[in-house]
Amino acid sequence: MLFSMFPPGVYTVRASAVGFKTVRVTNVRVSVDQTTRVDFKLEEAAIELGEEVVVVAERPLVQRDLTSTSSKVSSDIIAKLPVENFTDIINLQAGVVEGHFRGGRIGEVAYMIDGIPVNDVFSNTYAIQVENHAIQEMEIVTGTFNAEYGQAMSGVVNIVTKEGGERYTGSFSVYTGDYVSSNRDLFMNIERVNPTDIYNFQGTLGGPVFKNKVNFFLSWRYYKNDGWIYGRRIFTPYDSSNFSSDDPSKWYIGATGDSSYVPMNPERRLTLQGKLSFKVTPSNKLNIEGLYQRRFYKIYDHNFKYNPDGDYKRYQYAYTLTLSYTHVLSSKAFLTVKGSLLYNDYQQYVWKDINLYPDPKRLQDASNNAFLTGGAQMWHFFRNTRTYIAKVDYTNQITNTHQIKTGVETRFHRLWLREYEIVRDERFKDRFVPSLPPRTAFNNNEYLHRPYEFSAYIQDKMEFEYLVANVGLRFDYFEPNGKVLIDPDHLPSDRPLPDSLFRRAKPKYQLSPRIGLAYPITDRGVIHISYGHFFQIPPFEFLYTNPEFEIEVGRLKSKIGNADLQPERTVSYEIGLQQQLADDIAIDITGYYKDIRNLLGTQIHQYLNVDKFARYINRDYGNVRGITISLEKRFRGGIGATLDYTLQLARGNASDPDAEFLNNQADPPIEGNKQLVPLDWDRRHSLNFTISLGQPDNFVLSFIGKIGSGLPYTPAFQNQRTAVENSDNKPAVYTFDMYFYKLFKMFGFNAQFFVKIYNLFDIKNELEVFGDTGRAGYTLSMIYSGRPRGINTVEEYFKRPDFYSEPRQIIFGISFDF
Repeated sequence: MLFSMFPPGVYTVRASAVGFKTVRVTNVRVSVDQTTRVDFKLEEAAIELGEEVVVVAERPLVQRDLTSTSSKVSSDIIAKLPVENFTDIINLQAGVVEGHFRGGRIGEVAYMIDGIPVNDVFSNTYAIQVENHAIQEMEIVTGTFNAEYGQAMSGVVNIVTKEGGERYTGSFSVYTGDYVSSNRDLFMNIERVNPTDIYNFQGTLGGPVFKNKVNFFLSWRYYKNDGWIYGRRIFTPYDSSNFSSDDPSKWYIGATGDSSYVPMNPERRLTLQGKLSFKVTPSNKLNIEGLYQRRFYKIYDHNFKYNPDGDYKRYQYAYTLTLSYTHVLSSKAFLTVKGSLLYNDYQQYVWKDINLYPDPKRLQDASNNAFLTGGAQMWHFFRNTRTYIAKVDYTNQITNTHQIKTGVETRFHRLWLREYEIVRDERFKDRFVPSLPPRTAFNNNEYLHRPYEFSAYIQDKMEFEYLVANVGLRFDYFEPNGKVLIDPDHLPSDRPLPDSLFRRAKPKYQLSPRIGLAYPITDRGVIHISYGHFFQIPPFEFLYTNPEFEIEVGRLKSKIGNADLQPERTVSYEIGLQQQLADDIAIDITGYYKDIRNLLGTQIHQYLNVDKFARYINRDYGNVRGITISLEKRFRGGIGATLDYTLQLARGNASDPDAEFLNNQADPPIEGNKQLVPLDWDRRHSLNFTISLGQPDNFVLSFIGKIGSGLPYTPAFQNQRTAVENSDNKPAVYTFDMYFYKLFKMFGFNAQFFVKIYNLFDIKNELEVFGDTGRAGYTLSMIYSGRPRGINTVEEYFKRPDFYSEPRQIIFGISFDF
């Protein structure tokens, strides 16, 4: 019996026939995009009421039909590991380096919730996240993926959420904690341990609304973390100081702050999720799902260490609504229709009211490696994205060996952006009055665009005794719905530019073949080979940047978008071996190569033969080659473990789309790379492991370890390169996390006490380094820099807590479930 139309989960399957004993197979695990095969052997017997044979199934360690690298992480595995967010699980997979899949840039991964994309097309990163306790299963595809997936070049993450069952279940969890570290010389205020600095409330509730007809599932989480980097409110944004004299005794320091400690990288997140499942008939189902998230956070800016109230605050508000209907046409065919709305709103400012802003001159009071003694960030940034998705998928097991899957999808986007800088109102000469620049200025922009996409695919999964093949073809079409400059090298000074200088951006399309083969060599071993072409429109942010094409006079500062950007393209190859070494142990060895073209970059143009500006074009390229080795020990006998090693070389001519723009801002300009160099995320060696000990129904002690060689950096002295880009490496990184829980009964509920310790050994991993030393803790600039014109010493200024990883974090909690 084959199962390919059921949602992921654990099932019990029963087979019976007259004259045979009934056989019931329990613990049958169905995974997304995999065929689960259950074979029954019925014994002849006289009919006896209630007699049946019970067989407990085990998850196979070797997936016979796996034609490319894919990992399935179920809810019971997540529950045993010290992980807080789904991204922690992703970064444990072989070939993934801090969100980069097999050497690709950030934004080359398709994130999906129950088969619906949740990428914000503005940045191509996920707009909303599912909390771990609401995940039924995660599929993480780092290899060549099937034709049904599009708008991705490096990987796919498909999260399947939980559904309510036929009985009521629920859970509630709370924890509290703080950072506990001995690195007091680096992290300000770290010696003060306050359990309210980190706390979390979360819960679930599910069950029937109408038995055998309607089920529901609800989950919620509120998470608060004040972070590990603090500033001190010595100054306020309105303070004014004078350090112009060469005699420090004559400096005027206008500090009116209360000297209190202020979190500078905090986060607060509220997530609400609900799902209703209607059984229209015994074989047809309708799901209605909603996910809501609100988030506040800050990103540490070193210059505002003693003026923390002047730094940006960031707000994100997102939700998705999804309607999914599965209609079973026959015992071998079913149709799935889905529609969804994804909304993401992002805001960034210090104060919403522009009248609260101080004179921007306060940002210039201190200088020469000194912390700011007044002033505030002066830009306001608002944007939101709406994406409407409709898709239809049809699956038919037309024969025992051929499963045809085909579908179409449309996506309609609405992108709105508004950004402006607070400036002085020139009508008031004697005092600062905040005002907005004119709408024709480079620092006041707004746009509204409505691009759309269409895609279709067909694939055939062929399962023979000697071979499994996935063969597919995908068609993608994109209408940018924008305008582009006809000749960016000859622009008049008149503003706004006349329509005659523009033309409509052309639509883009591509056919992408995908093929994967799995060849069983023994009953415990499978070789797989895959090849595919992948297509992705660059993040829409770069299509529509600077919509009025305004050029700032002076040195190179301005960038303009390009709605006629070509799709970025990747051709990917891989070959691998899965082999079961023992009943509980399996190994997977995979080699891969990726050729990446049409990557986003910038091109420099001359304006009026005086000023320069940059325009986004397809100019960058790269390639990645590597090998991964994964070893898994199934959890049995009180122990389970995984080990993943990756050897990878990721090279390209540029890591950042703005590389050429930034190179030309240097004095003198830096020549762009004419050869392939290591990319910023080129971690040559990565080793991840997990160990779980104990009995899941009593206690579990688990560990996660991550070891990686240092990422590249560019040697430089006093901001001038002294060697080829990314020609040296930062120090290696080491991280070890621990999780322990103990189950017991309390007030009639199943209770769990737990403790999690992240960065168990309080290791100071150097994530960023100074270009002249290659270390985070020391730079030659401390010797050659003059005295700062401010209240700090030069040594204090070059002490960078943001160059290091998080210190040790300890949390304690308790949870109840029924």
